[in-house]
Amino acid sequence: MLLLSEDQTRDALPFPDLIDALAEMFRSGCVMPTRHHHDFEIPGEPAGTMLLMPAWVPGGYAGVKVVNVVPGNAERNLPAVHGQYLLSDARTGEMLAMIDGGELTARRTAAASALAARYLARSDARHLLVLGTGRLAPNLIAAHMAIRSIEHVTIWGRSKEKAEDFAAEIKTQFPIEIEAASSLREALGKADIVSAATLSSEPLIKGDLLKPGAHVDLVGAFKPTMRESDDELIKRAEIFVDTRAGCLVEGGDIVQPLQSGLISKGDIRADLYDLCRGDHAGRGTDDEITMFKSVGAALEDLAGAMLAYQSVEH
Repeated sequence: MLLLSEDQTRDALPFPDLIDALAEMFRSGCVMPTRHHHDFEIPGEPAGTMLLMPAWVPGGYAGVKVVNVVPGNAERNLPAVHGQYLLSDARTGEMLAMIDGGELTARRTAAASALAARYLARSDARHLLVLGTGRLAPNLIAAHMAIRSIEHVTIWGRSKEKAEDFAAEIKTQFPIEIEAASSLREALGKADIVSAATLSSEPLIKGDLLKPGAHVDLVGAFKPTMRESDDELIKRAEIFVDTRAGCLVEGGDIVQPLQSGLISKGDIRADLYDLCRGDHAGRGTDDEITMFKSVGAALEDLAGAMLAYQSVEH
């Protein structure tokens, strides 16, 4: 059985190829049961959560991602999330590969954002604002650079010092101008693309600050109680999601406005299935504000795992 480390997984999933692999999987589809959540008790600290995310292409490949989320690991100086992906032959059941789940998740998440931006961001988008300084941030930069000619990246974090350190650290990775935001308010007014990957429970992105034609990519706020966008953005934007099934239940940026009556399900213009299959064209005008909310889907993991396996084996 093939075993791919974090570095090997990263090398096997270049963003141009991964974005195309996701697009093809959303076009063709796969079987994707509801993901499983199981809490497990840890004495003396918050419970952990085990996530099981299965998907398969009949007669092709089958896979499942197993992720353990342990909030208490922060006290141990360990990552809160650990995961692996097991890929199998869907005809014989043979186990083919075990792929690093953390790197697969980070890269497929960023690739899904870039796939959406391919349809939703203006073609002349050059300035990217990233909210968050975690693992996803450099992946989001690289993924958006794969589909748009990004020339300037602004980094915002709750800690300005941490944002400055992060910006200085990643400057060596990208041949473009990268700086920390001195003011989130000011940065929101300048960005062509705003990509947020935070754990915020309160809105950070104020819709009335965005310039016409901006595209907003919401990656964080993966629980109904979390939110990165305010009501003004919801009212101004054309709304798109990765999957309706996921975002209508899990994503606070969609769930909360639905619960308050600010929007209805019909206000979601399209998901990635619709965009990739040509059922919706995406951005309509240069001036409209577009918003994309993602919560992740097992389909994306399967597409990435298949690409990684095939690129290494062939």
